[in-house]
Amino acid sequence: MQELITKIIAKSQNRFTFCIDLINELKLENIAELGVYKGDFAKKILENSPLIKNYTMIDPWRNLSGWNKPANKDNDTFNEFYKETLLKTDFAKEKRHILRGKTTEVIDQIDDDTYDFVYIDGDHTLKGITIDLINLWPKVKKNGFVLGDDFSASIWQHSQDFEPTMVFPFAVYFAEAVNTKIYSLPYDQFLITKGQTGFEFIDMTREKKYANSELRTQLLKKSKSGFKSLIKNKIPFASKIYTVLKK
Repeated sequence: MQELITKIIAKSQNRFTFCIDLINELKLENIAELGVYKGDFAKKILENSPLIKNYTMIDPWRNLSGWNKPANKDNDTFNEFYKETLLKTDFAKEKRHILRGKTTEVIDQIDDDTYDFVYIDGDHTLKGITIDLINLWPKVKKNGFVLGDDFSASIWQHSQDFEPTMVFPFAVYFAEAVNTKIYSLPYDQFLITKGQTGFEFIDMTREKKYANSELRTQLLKKSKSGFKSLIKNKIPFASKIYTVLKK
């Protein structure tokens, strides 16, 4: 598997081409995407993977209370995103299956062992990635794959105004819990294989940027920078005094 991943990484240009090459190389036919948004990912995959027979798109396409992330828009905007998705994927409407709702709302409509490949691009919080991985894992076939986006090496993917992004390290912990292998990929992606027994975290990024999964360090760094930002933005006079004294 590692040899195949290395081969695909070598010729990939972005997350889209990596996924397309993986799907085509392994002749995967039953795909699910969680977190469809405007439908760009679905459009590219369906256009370039002719062997796909079924493509399930899972997304609530509505404002979610308690989801503190930049992508959480108002309901009118999400309705437009939904219409945009339908237009972009209309050429493959005989293959697509739309489940409009949160993972917990639609998961019972999916049989176990349904998908060869699941792409997770959900809400990225600790709550979100926990719910998505645990609920979708049984829906993946014995030798299937879970690929995920926003595998950010820093939990502070966005500014301090938003909830931390916890895809990393939670996906690693999940792979260990189910005793299988997980690969970190370029473009902030991760790949979990269901057919490989024995936990191992294999960092395939050139920078080896996932060496430290310790949250304590990241939280301490952010708390210091957050305090400085608070002083600068909320109490500018105090910030000026600090600058003068520092000299």
